[in-house]
Amino acid sequence: MILYRCFAWNRRARPADTDGPLWFPRAYQGEGRHDYPDVYGCLYLADNPVSGVVEQLARFRGQRLVAGMLQRRRLPLAIAELELDERETLIDLDDPAELVRRGLRPSEVATRRRGITRPQALELHRSGKDAGLRWWSTYEALWANVTVFDRAARRLSVVGVRAVSVDDPSVAEAAELLGVAA
Repeated sequence: MILYRCFAWNRRARPADTDGPLWFPRAYQGEGRHDYPDVYGCLYLADNPVSGVVEQLARFRGQRLVAGMLQRRRLPLAIAELELDERETLIDLDDPAELVRRGLRPSEVATRRRGITRPQALELHRSGKDAGLRWWSTYEALWANVTVFDRAARRLSVVGVRAVSVDDPSVAEAAELLGVAA
């Protein structure tokens, strides 16, 4: 399965090293939808590159797009194309039968209230050996987001990485969706 990650990239880093495409930034986690850094680290991925860029640019809604928006910690944002081994399974929180089976409601999965989504993720993490969770983007419901738990790190490989710029088609599409003027 091909997934995409938009992240602050150090070009000199090896894939699993700090700021590499396979780095699980556990030390910086705790605020995200499915973060539970005392138990696991996670990567937030998507089924398309635009979704990851949207997540990075969302805080700039209504502003004019400038190159500085495409940096984090003085590192350029990049899109990594990653492959998750097809033998790995994801808990599909977009599947009504899965929600029923786990006693979850769509509104509880989609909420921005981290006090609800973090305990859900912890319980789902503890429930089995799945590589992670799949759910719909709160920015565009047709996009799938994926949280990969660090226990699946060895089942991820890098297909490619590219730095993004204001001219990148994924950035342009994300900016348009968010109302960030080019």
